[in-house]
Amino acid sequence: MFINTRLLQAVLGDPVWAAKLTEEDRRGLSPLFWIYINPYGRFFLDMDARLDLAAA
Repeated sequence: MFINTRLLQAVLGDPVWAAKLTEEDRRGLSPLFWIYINPYGRFFLDMDARLDLAAA
C-alpha cells in the first residue's frame, strides 16, 4: 500500500493532473487497488535494493 500511496501522491502533486481531476475522481481515489498484487505464492524481496520512486 505504501507504493500505491506514493504513486497517488506523485500524480496529485503534478499540477496538470491535479487540475484534470474532478471531485468525483478524487472521491474514487484509493491506494487499495490489487490488480498487480499476488496474494499467493512466494515473494522474493531484495532488501539491498531501493525502489526509484522519484522516477514514478
